[in-house]
Amino acid sequence: MLRWLIGGGREPQGLAETGEKLLELNGHTQKITAIITFPSLESCEEKNQLILTASADRTVIVWDGDTTRQVQRISCFQSTVKCLTVLQRLDVWLSGGNDLCVWNRKLDLLCKTSHLSDTGISALVEIPKNCVVAAVGKELIIFRLVAPTEGSLEWDILEVKRLLDHQDNILSLINVNDLSFVTGSHIGELIIWDALDWTMQAYERNFWDPSPQLDTQQEIKLCQKSNDISIHHFTCDEENVFAAVGRGLYVYSLQMKRVIACQKTAHDSNVLHIARLPNRQLISCSEDGSVRIWELREKQQLAAEPVPTGFFNMWGFGRVNKQASQPVKKQQENATSCSLELIGDLIGHSSSVEMFLYFEDHGLVTCSADHLIILWKNGERESGLRSLRLFQKLEENGDLYLAV
Repeated sequence: MLRWLIGGGREPQGLAETGEKLLELNGHTQKITAIITFPSLESCEEKNQLILTASADRTVIVWDGDTTRQVQRISCFQSTVKCLTVLQRLDVWLSGGNDLCVWNRKLDLLCKTSHLSDTGISALVEIPKNCVVAAVGKELIIFRLVAPTEGSLEWDILEVKRLLDHQDNILSLINVNDLSFVTGSHIGELIIWDALDWTMQAYERNFWDPSPQLDTQQEIKLCQKSNDISIHHFTCDEENVFAAVGRGLYVYSLQMKRVIACQKTAHDSNVLHIARLPNRQLISCSEDGSVRIWELREKQQLAAEPVPTGFFNMWGFGRVNKQASQPVKKQQENATSCSLELIGDLIGHSSSVEMFLYFEDHGLVTCSADHLIILWKNGERESGLRSLRLFQKLEENGDLYLAV
């Protein structure tokens, strides 16, 4: 089941403004594994935006973005489709499972690869030169999409290169910018790649300890707890890559090529999803049901500034988690130049928070295994809007008098 949040291209109404549910899209019989939007080309007269959802039931359902009706169900897959991506310039979309398939807007299968592995494609992103990079187990496979030409009317997808630098399964893969992408593995490897020549720009492994060296016994002991060092999710800005590693959060500087800030126990359980907020802030959610807001600060500001409480007034709910906001250890202080400070804790879910959507003008929507979807509002902004509406109403009714 997929709950509808915002309808295709129109001014958002319903949940994003009032918290009311608009629609439920019923079609899948098992959990949803991927969702993307497929907007129409700007040159196309008919503006028809599609929404594609993949599920563990081995189907992909295409929904009309305007009417929310089910357009078509594709059920020819031999495995779960774990990821979807759109190549907007070519007006095609790709599905990744045990093989890689290319589809057009009419939902015709244009071409596909042979069976890749039983593991399947866990993540997929577009890179330059009509290429995509797919994470398959420990490998990254570069594919090039060949569009029809005068000499050939057929589409084709060619395997160009395999990158074998990861030592364990790749769990996360995102674009940093047009020139690079980043991957993270089950044993905590972070690799920055050049998106043009596919070479390694940086490699980071010891997320769990910013100190330069670990002796062999320490590394063996820590690697036994792989859940504590697995990279579950990435987000990034122009300067940093933010990584959800086990229960912790790490900030990796692209310029300095090292970790500049970390919270090793940001949550009590694995961090599942992270995203950037404005003003150097970061939001994270966890298997423990918590949603937390962090702020990236320079180290020299920490002694003079207490942990702010303004966020609690903004969102209306919250408490400071003493364990998560404790000072970083001396060893980490020597290795990091910034700090992630806890500034808010949103309490409302009773089970694992799987992911969230952040709307800058409308608030935050969190989705949990407790079957709740909660809308969180920026209380400070909403208070200002209510005051503005009140003055407007008073002025309309002639009840507002200005002192002379």
